[in-house]
Amino acid sequence: MNNAIITGATRGMGRAISIAFAKEGFNLAVCARNAGELEAFKQELLQINPQIKVAAVTADISLKEQIHAFASQAEQELGDINIIVNNAGIYQPTSILDDEDSVFNRLMNTNLLPAYELYRYFGKKLIAARRGHIFTICSSASKNVVKEAGTYSVTKFALLGLNNVMRQEMQQYGVKVTAVIPGSTLTSSWDGTTIPAERFILPEDIASAIVNAYKMSPGANVDEIVMMPVFGQL
Repeated sequence: MNNAIITGATRGMGRAISIAFAKEGFNLAVCARNAGELEAFKQELLQINPQIKVAAVTADISLKEQIHAFASQAEQELGDINIIVNNAGIYQPTSILDDEDSVFNRLMNTNLLPAYELYRYFGKKLIAARRGHIFTICSSASKNVVKEAGTYSVTKFALLGLNNVMRQEMQQYGVKVTAVIPGSTLTSSWDGTTIPAERFILPEDIASAIVNAYKMSPGANVDEIVMMPVFGQL
């Protein structure tokens, strides 16, 4: 049985990935800070596939103790976790020189800390099982700096670096690690835009790519999924 834990699961790419996994019959552990929104999404997932289990945990995953509480409850309700999707993240378009003092910690604790802590929590368990797959949703900003979002770019470079360390540490044990590197994707970051949807990657495209990467043979690992809008970045 496939048991997946997904951060930032109720919106955008996380939502699309959760729905795609539910259709595949994966049990899911999802979290959000908004309890009402989370419960509604749990019921939606169970309507999509009544045969799966869904552990829905109200948590702020920018806080270490709540990350660990989420991971622990996921195990209690689902059993051993073998798929991790590090999806949670926020975008803030500011110059480093103009950032308020709180910005660095806020972005690091949301964009990097959850992936780091979930790896420390589950890594040795995946090694013992000698199976599993970690997906890390990075960004095109992980490779090409967005000068209008300096601190965000720093956190995404760090996230890709963490992903690459995880892959090196896990590969001898047969645990797969994949970085997902999308360009402009139509999520809530683009709310209010008048740009046509066909100029964007859709969250469902990301979800489809992840499902297909997961389904590959045991000997194949997709190191990176790089996906860009066909008409170029926005």
